[in-house]
Amino acid sequence: MTDLAKQRTFLGHPGVMCMLFFTEMWERVSYYGMRAILVLYMIQGLKYADANAYSIYGAFTGLVYMTPLLGGIIADRLIGNQRAIIIGCALMALGNFVLMVENTLFFYLALGILIIGNGFFKANMSTLVGKLYEQDDPRRDGAFTLFYMGVNLGALIAPFACGTIGAIYGWNYGFGFAGVGMLLGLTLFVSFKKHLGDRGLVPKPEALKEPLMPGISKYTALIIGSIVSIPVAAALVSQAEWVKIIVPVFGCAFLLYIVYEAIRSTPEERGKIFTILILVIFSITFWACFEQAGTSITIFTENLVDRKIFNFEIPTPWFQSINPMFIFALGIPFSMLWTYLGKTSLNPTSPLKMSLGLLQLAAGFFVMVIAAKAAAETGKASLLLIVLAYFLHTTGELCLSPVGLSMVSKLSPARLGALLMGAWLLSASFANIIAGIIAGFTSGDAGYTGVFMLIVKVALVVSIVLFLITPLLKKLVGKKF
Repeated sequence: MTDLAKQRTFLGHPGVMCMLFFTEMWERVSYYGMRAILVLYMIQGLKYADANAYSIYGAFTGLVYMTPLLGGIIADRLIGNQRAIIIGCALMALGNFVLMVENTLFFYLALGILIIGNGFFKANMSTLVGKLYEQDDPRRDGAFTLFYMGVNLGALIAPFACGTIGAIYGWNYGFGFAGVGMLLGLTLFVSFKKHLGDRGLVPKPEALKEPLMPGISKYTALIIGSIVSIPVAAALVSQAEWVKIIVPVFGCAFLLYIVYEAIRSTPEERGKIFTILILVIFSITFWACFEQAGTSITIFTENLVDRKIFNFEIPTPWFQSINPMFIFALGIPFSMLWTYLGKTSLNPTSPLKMSLGLLQLAAGFFVMVIAAKAAAETGKASLLLIVLAYFLHTTGELCLSPVGLSMVSKLSPARLGALLMGAWLLSASFANIIAGIIAGFTSGDAGYTGVFMLIVKVALVVSIVLFLITPLLKKLVGKKF
């Protein structure tokens, strides 16, 4: 194993964090660049109705966050984190390039490739970050906040780059830029992965060659299965109603499998696994509300926000950069705050941090209620209200998402690391399906004001419940976390 202590440091962390930071950044340039223009492309390019575009978007993002659970199992049991990341990067680059073909069949095929590629990539990158630190290293929460800055630097660049290129030259060129970003991330990871040492390598190299059936090794079967999965994923996205059934059934089946793993674990491990699963439920609420950014808030901004500054009208995709811009500005202060508090007795537990995140999310949607009422009265809402809402959503996100990633990496038994990270990401799968449904209600009688107010109430209640059960979670874990 590479001696991380001998590496140059990156903002007080092992030097290899720099490589993981920028690999994740380029992957997020790819994903958020594509996401920033996806709904607009469906509505304006493919001429889909708003509700249909929302439904497809929800199905796509739901599957994107479901497949990392499978990718985590495959990495834990067979190919290791490093190889899974390389496969994922290659597939996601291909998917973005296929999106350049302006054709409905290729559109769904590309989404299928992106779904499978993300399954290999997502959970394994986060797991690798956790493997750089010992279990009780006080830098862990700070490291994930730093890693999260890489996520959001990519998300900051993406809407400006892909949105502008797509608006000027055509949507297909915007998707092409996203593909180039993914290739850069792949190149960076392959070039510097040697500094990871044996972290994330194949757990049992000999298992790759073991026959699954006569003439077909496990690794060959994995390749065949991945190729076959692409048209299946594409078909599911094209029939978004199926996804609303399949994702919950599939997700519940895997959660039951995790419960089975917990039952056969030691009492100490069992308490930690159940704690992760409980917090997954609260994470679903957060992301179901937060992901309105890609659907209802985007269309609200397009139609009901005064986007003019002097004589320049800000393109709607640029608003997708506000959240990552704030994260990039606040990420280092939050990282330093968690690291400092981790050395004192004042550090809040992970559930308490997450409760604060939900509280700030509620405040952000209360601002959206004000914006919706202003738009109903005057025709247009001030863009300053949208900026303030994104700010509050961002501070809430910094209290929940990187802290949650850190918590999962800290509590997970080594043999289930990527699997449980996949389970944490699975919460976003459920959430995105729900987010698509919620966004659809804005076209009904409730309108934007009613839907945003409902989100405020739900987020407040869930925040209070999480705060109240924190002592119970501390007992399950057996220590402060």
